[in-house]
Amino acid sequence: MAQAFGRDAWQNLPACRGRNPHLGSFTECGLSVRTLGLGATNSWFAMQLRAFTLPQADDEIAQKVAENWGMLNLLPSLPEASAKALLPSLTCWPELEPYDLDAIWRAIRKRAEQPTESPGPVDDLDLDTPEWEAFTRPEPVELPDFTIRKERVPDRTRRWLREVVLVPRLRRVSALYGFTRIDAPEWEVLSTDAERRVPLARTAPTWVPCAETRGEGILLRFDEDELVRWEHRPDVKARQSVLREAHDGWRAQRRLPPGHWPGMRYVLLHTFAHVLIREFALECGYSASGIAERIYARSGERPMAGILMYTAAPDSEGTLGGLVSLGRQERLGVLVEQALDAARLCSSDPLCAQHDPRVHGRLYGAACHACLFAAETSCERGNHYLDRALLVDTVTDPDTGFLAG
Repeated sequence: MAQAFGRDAWQNLPACRGRNPHLGSFTECGLSVRTLGLGATNSWFAMQLRAFTLPQADDEIAQKVAENWGMLNLLPSLPEASAKALLPSLTCWPELEPYDLDAIWRAIRKRAEQPTESPGPVDDLDLDTPEWEAFTRPEPVELPDFTIRKERVPDRTRRWLREVVLVPRLRRVSALYGFTRIDAPEWEVLSTDAERRVPLARTAPTWVPCAETRGEGILLRFDEDELVRWEHRPDVKARQSVLREAHDGWRAQRRLPPGHWPGMRYVLLHTFAHVLIREFALECGYSASGIAERIYARSGERPMAGILMYTAAPDSEGTLGGLVSLGRQERLGVLVEQALDAARLCSSDPLCAQHDPRVHGRLYGAACHACLFAAETSCERGNHYLDRALLVDTVTDPDTGFLAG
């Protein structure tokens, strides 16, 4: 095997034929090939879009009508008796059958009477904005696939934590639309270069494989004013120059175009999410790999600053209530303090705290497997953009952290 894996393998291996086994096709390539083991984990990395089911109405029947309005919008023009007789023949009837027929008809009529709003400019690929607006709406929501309730903020976190939202029920849909080889899609999959993505079909697919899971979660919304003050501190800007230089070096090594820097706000919130995932896993009964994250970080006219930690399992395991119970006022404050105390000192310090991401072009600062790294199923960025120095005081950076002291 030395001739295939050794230092001189490039002299023995043929040029790439551009073969796509799953498509049964060949493309022009001609570059040198690279040997991989048959079961190597880097033979392919899935590229997925994950979206939550969001409310379109205030009650359960109206939500079902809104979800299937594409098939139901013609019924209001028919007489009531004819419309009710036609309902059982529609493909969406299994979803509506458990409800009273008269209640369904009233919901259809109410939906039809609503004024049609002219749609403004909408970014179909922007999933964060509608999700953030749904999770932070002032009134509670009680739907089978989306339930949120407000919780009082613990006294010890009032300075920087603005809002706590409990999410007892949550539905997530993951869509597979491509994959990469050798290197994982380190960035948000939407911004991953098309040249790296391997398509699923020879032509543009009309559908992609999806997986539906249900779970529970907690949303923590940070105080915007506190974050802005922290972002403008001179020591934070100095740390940002270090991380940004490493970010640019990482992209240059992979011949990627410059840009796509997520910002210091994202790095801070991402680090805080990993710290809490580790602490919550010790308390809620779920494994750390069973708790996922969603980071909402954006500055500007419509700022976002929050983290959603949630479970997503294909059965009832993800909806047992263990995670939501940790968001109660009497428990959350204590758990946050314990998580921050654990993050201040890593078992790999001082090496972890002294790590310079610019040396090898890394995308993380003070972070390692002993303190921050999480399972692949938990982290949305492949354990990149993490830095304990932005969150708490470390042995080398005592004053940079948002919650230092």
